[in-house]
Amino acid sequence: MSERSIVRVRDVMKSNFRLVDGMSTVAEALNTMLEVESMALVVQKRNADDEFGMVMLSDIARQVLAEDKAPARVNIYEIMSKPVIEVKPEMDIRYCARLFGRFRISRALVTEEGKAVGVVSYTDMVIKGMIDR
Repeated sequence: MSERSIVRVRDVMKSNFRLVDGMSTVAEALNTMLEVESMALVVQKRNADDEFGMVMLSDIARQVLAEDKAPARVNIYEIMSKPVIEVKPEMDIRYCARLFGRFRISRALVTEEGKAVGVVSYTDMVIKGMIDR
């Protein structure tokens, strides 16, 4: 029987995420999402005692599009999730997937020493973690 190799979050996470300011507008966030080809943006901390936030395309659809609000008039802080669940880059993706299931989330911020280093999603874990093995 061969020993299963451990796939870590760092092996599958996206490190080309973008940090945005909570005061940015949804219109600006949408342009950034298109630029970096991402469905989620990480919202910067305002100070050392603050926490990271995250805004996803689904948040924009539910809270801006569905409510017929103007994207240029809604700030990210009004629709973001905060605080977000953070995972460490050395976490085994099997445990990360269990965490996602337990908290009913589809992506999480990857942090190391208090700094954002990536974003990981179910898609990343399944496609990169299972198919590439």
